[in-house]
Amino acid sequence: MRWLIPRLLNLDRRIIFLAVGLAILLPIVHPLKLPGLKVTQAVRGVYDRIEALPPGSPLLLSFDFDPASKPELHPMGVAIVRHAFRRDLKVIATSLWITGAGLAEDILQTAGREFNKRYGEDFVFLGWQPQPINVIIGLGQDLYKTFPRDYRGNDTRALPALQQVSSLRDIRYMVDLAAGSPGVEEWIVYGADKYGFKVGGGATAVIEPGLRPFLQTGQLTGLIGAMKGAAEYEALLAQPGTATAGMDALSLGHMLVILLVILSNVVYWISRRLPG
Repeated sequence: MRWLIPRLLNLDRRIIFLAVGLAILLPIVHPLKLPGLKVTQAVRGVYDRIEALPPGSPLLLSFDFDPASKPELHPMGVAIVRHAFRRDLKVIATSLWITGAGLAEDILQTAGREFNKRYGEDFVFLGWQPQPINVIIGLGQDLYKTFPRDYRGNDTRALPALQQVSSLRDIRYMVDLAAGSPGVEEWIVYGADKYGFKVGGGATAVIEPGLRPFLQTGQLTGLIGAMKGAAEYEALLAQPGTATAGMDALSLGHMLVILLVILSNVVYWISRRLPG
């Protein structure tokens, strides 16, 4: 014990950095599916609404975030689109953020390949246009006038996936994944309250607390919060993804830091009591 204590007190910090790095990296490479993740009612509120939609129903998704928010919102986007395709829903996507267009396309393509879904028949990405409030109001009046062509340049009137939808009045449910404004609040105020559809939300950890009042008033049916919420949604789908891996990495990293803090204090306490 006498020889070990000085070594621990003078442990090279690079060893600690390496241990923390491995604790974070390994679960990302190989998810551990650590126990203890509980699905909240807020996340289940989004899942249950999508689960209740009849096959063939349109589901509107708005990808209102940027690459900086990708770690939190991209996994929940993939999970929601996977759920929609499992339910054989028609996914209609748009983005109020120009920075979300590429991310939306990536999410739709990733899940589409998984489920052998065809663009134009099973899902459509309308794309982005300026003046987000006008876009929402325009979609509420006439989808085809607001988006005469989709993100890929196709005539929207010719796309089978849009045959049931001419405006937001034909939408029963939508989910907005947002990193700020415009986002969930705008879809509620200028869309849902005016045209009568229900809204679910997904948000970064920074803006989630500000959206909780909409959940309490019933203006949101559910709210997926950051990476933890995305991991909960993956748990409901029984299909772990990058959010589950991310939560494993965070959990293991935090546990290691706590153990190191406890160990350092114990070693220091013992060193004070050893004879000089």
